[in-house]
Amino acid sequence: MSAAFGPNRLNLPTEMSAGVEPQRILDTIDAPCDIRTLDAAQLETLCAEIRSELVTTVAQTGGHLAPNLGVVELTLGIHRALNCPADRIVFDVGHQSYVHKLLTGRRDRFATLRQYGGMCGFPKRSESPFDAFDTGHASDSLSVALGIALGRDARGGDETVLAVIGDGSMTGGMAFEALNHIGHLGTKLVIVLNDNEMSISENVGALASYLARVRLDPRYHRLRDGVESRLSTTSLGKGMVDAGEAVKESVKQLLLKPGMFFEELGITYVGPIDGHDIEQVEQAVMRAKLADGPVIIHAVTTKGAGYEHAEAQPDAFHGIGPFSVATGEANGSGGAISYTAAFSRALIEEASTDERIVAITAAMPNGTGLDRFAEKYPGRFYDVGIAEEHAVGMAAGLALGGSIPVVAIYSTFLQRAYDQLIMDVALQNLHVVFCLDRAGLVGEDGPTHHGVFDLTYLRSIPNMTVLAPADEVELADALHTALAASGPVAIRYPRGSGVGRELKPERETWLPATAEIRCVGRDVALLSVGRMVSVAEGAAELLANDGVSVSVINARWIKPIDKRAVVDAAATHRLLVTIEESTSMGGYGSAVCEVLADEGATAQVQRIAVPDCFVTHGAMPLLLADLGLTPEGVYATVTDRLTRLTS
Repeated sequence: MSAAFGPNRLNLPTEMSAGVEPQRILDTIDAPCDIRTLDAAQLETLCAEIRSELVTTVAQTGGHLAPNLGVVELTLGIHRALNCPADRIVFDVGHQSYVHKLLTGRRDRFATLRQYGGMCGFPKRSESPFDAFDTGHASDSLSVALGIALGRDARGGDETVLAVIGDGSMTGGMAFEALNHIGHLGTKLVIVLNDNEMSISENVGALASYLARVRLDPRYHRLRDGVESRLSTTSLGKGMVDAGEAVKESVKQLLLKPGMFFEELGITYVGPIDGHDIEQVEQAVMRAKLADGPVIIHAVTTKGAGYEHAEAQPDAFHGIGPFSVATGEANGSGGAISYTAAFSRALIEEASTDERIVAITAAMPNGTGLDRFAEKYPGRFYDVGIAEEHAVGMAAGLALGGSIPVVAIYSTFLQRAYDQLIMDVALQNLHVVFCLDRAGLVGEDGPTHHGVFDLTYLRSIPNMTVLAPADEVELADALHTALAASGPVAIRYPRGSGVGRELKPERETWLPATAEIRCVGRDVALLSVGRMVSVAEGAAELLANDGVSVSVINARWIKPIDKRAVVDAAATHRLLVTIEESTSMGGYGSAVCEVLADEGATAQVQRIAVPDCFVTHGAMPLLLADLGLTPEGVYATVTDRLTRLTS
């Protein structure tokens, strides 16, 4: 970053005072209007107080720390220039909305951030009138903001609509589609491009390179100011100047002007400005409000600004669990290997014996575990940026070229590429392996990130195979099975630690459409999916204490389903119970009922799954207990059903 940009050094202490601070300025801010009367010194103090509040709170609750530390001044400047909630702010993704929440009447609830029953970690309309849109996925803010602005124009309103989007989100195709339409319509709209050089992992792509040139190369600023005099020093340059304004401007646009990309689309460009200078931000937004059409303000910021550990490791502090303020180290590390780490290790081992294997991710090499693969096999790794549709389409082409693409994407984000799953991969029955991390509930990130729909949306696609390993060892076996298969294969696995099984050196290839019978009983059959297998085993022990004989079946194959296991269980048990960490609408329980109907079998079936709703945020144990997806919850449900069967 050039010396012209960067946050004021706040010298935030690594150990926060345990005592009660005397009247903070932050404690007097109940709405954005309260910050408009503050002078420069008060604003600087407020920034330090906000950073202290962010660090101490997120150290306890976990959350998206680095993005919010980087937008403290930016958010203050925006709110000083706007009149919210009459004016509307649309945050892209919402990772950077904590400062906004602190300034909009939610300071007293901030300690409940991401906690069960507490404040959401993303903008949420039901939480505050200051939140214009529920967000959680990237690259949609420009489309949404345009729609709000068009609605304003249709009813004759005059409020300002402003979108805040990061440079990482600008790599998403939806953002480009929106920019094209915004420029075409010429709608009055303000876009703040928060350029911190980082999304979750390092940004990739031509746009990222373009923005880097704009913000880092001092020639852009020096040459822009002196272009006319320098052109005039050569005969060719003088001739061009003399030829007229149009030619001169075209050369300046082509060679020098930072905002050429946006202005060619019909969007006025302002910047780059220092996103850590409140006055610069405020004045830029005030001027943009006066424009007749769309304006993009390019603000350069530092991710993690003001907290040394977050500045040094912005990717690690993008989304982080509880940590030590003094050291920046995560709390409670150790224990069983995570599913993500198990996948990473297994894929590297598989790639060592098969050069056809390539890996693809959408801006999440660290989150998906592909960072280690990239280090080992850089020529066989592709990070496409926040562009899931492109990732899947490119994987189809790689498969046609003889590679075996492994596409590692969070379950909730693969939803964005549903059309490509169907048309580009499954329709042509191409061998692409989809590894869906964060399948099921994910905890504190809440409804925008829970991966509870994948079984339903994948099961409906012809040619698609869907596997659900029960633990970290089975994940390695599932990957081995998928790589040896043909056609599209999806493997879904959860966030967090496995059950503690040691990974074995050899791999098992699963027999197609064959479930694993973990134990055999005569009264109740628990047909379980993924990590719900261990829940079923715990419930079986509780039921056994009541004299109920239980079979536990590890489904493994969601599609094609093991029809024989389902029919046999129906014939030999009083009750079939399906247990899955996914929506009940069209999931594994539905598949079991379909088999029974198609095979003409009769059985009593109880489905235990995520109900037809969007599940809130909160700690995983609380969410699972609330949904009955614990051994005790399954025990209670089964006991109740058995009681009703005998009454």
